[in-house]
Amino acid sequence: ARRRVSKELWQKLQSLIPEFIPSSKGGPRTRAVSDEDAFQGILYVLQTGIPWEDLPQSLGHGSGMTCWRRLRQWQAAGVWQRLHMAMLEHLRQDDQIDWARASIDGSQFQAPGGQETGANPTDRGKLGCKRHIVVDARGIPLVVLVSAANRHDSMWFEKCLDALPAVKGLKGRPRRRPAKLHADKGYDYKRCRDYLKRRGITSRIARKGIESSKRLGKHRWVVERTHGWFAGFGKLRIRFERQLQTHQALLLLAAAIICSRFFVNGRVS
Repeated sequence: ARRRVSKELWQKLQSLIPEFIPSSKGGPRTRAVSDEDAFQGILYVLQTGIPWEDLPQSLGHGSGMTCWRRLRQWQAAGVWQRLHMAMLEHLRQDDQIDWARASIDGSQFQAPGGQETGANPTDRGKLGCKRHIVVDARGIPLVVLVSAANRHDSMWFEKCLDALPAVKGLKGRPRRRPAKLHADKGYDYKRCRDYLKRRGITSRIARKGIESSKRLGKHRWVVERTHGWFAGFGKLRIRFERQLQTHQALLLLAAAIICSRFFVNGRVS
């Protein structure tokens, strides 16, 4: 059974969708499939993982290709990025983002081919990708990026932290930096520690051969759990989209959905 998505998420998305402008060369004056129906079709594919062309038209969401095109159009217009940011701002308005500490981690998954894929060293050299995320102390996804599977986690350390958004929602300046950052031994490099020091962030990176994983897991389990939430979306377990932007659109929508669960329930159910 598919998990229900809050009406709040659709209301946020609806306000971000660009107005439909009919072609001056002729053609339909209105969309044959409404934006809401297309969005529901996108959600169905994201949650179930079925191929786009197999989306049942009996559901009333239009064809899978119509939903796929709408997903790409909205990605090109920056809609999914703004939707994720809108949900983060909504959470901060309720003071639900915990900036006391953040965690960073990467997770590999299969990708038969396409942009930003590479030989996965942990899967007999099969093509794959790596999802890099930064989460707050509760597991709310703040950053979601994608690289080839053969890129080391530490190579994307600065890029992930530079991508941390300045989240508005409360009085004063938008908050962007956590007080402390937790990371595993894959980030145990002087370059990473120096980066955090320059930005006034306390480093809590595991040291190779010194600290046990059990001790570090006291706080870092939240980022592993968030990776599990992303893997709960059927379309994200294996990347079949050859173009990176299409897969990134699905990741951002999934991140917004995860944020919406915090807003609706005060926690992820």
